Amino acid sequence: MHLPHGTHVAVADGNRFVMFRNDGDALLINLVDPATPDISTSNRGGANPEVRDLDERGHAAGVAELLNSRVLANEIDKLLVIADPLTLGVMREHYHGELEKRLVGEIAKTMTNVDTRKIEQAIAAA
Repeated sequence: MHLPHGTHVAVADGNRFVMFRNDGDALLINLVDPATPDISTSNRGGANPEVRDLDERGHAAGVAELLNSRVLANEIDKLLVIADPLTLGVMREHYHGELEKRLVGEIAKTMTNVDTRKIEQAIAAA
């Protein structure tokens, strides 16, 4: 995948969230400025009553809400989301229409506990 300069990359799972920005160009990905913003986990909707599942759904919904707010504030122009399939599915339920317009792609893969170089390689291979 070619990742345009300045694209934000959100890497999430049901418990962790890290945001990067591509400081490289479309062909040479260089993720910088890792940040772990605070996430609201209050939106825990779901049919499964298990607390762990509800906590993970709440975290995924919170990540989507944070991304929505940053898109609407014009802090994010282009966005790539990398998340495990369950988290990605929950996040999609909460995407704002404007976020969907700015989405350059999604990768359904768990990458929250790997180093930045492996994330860059996964993006390049996608």
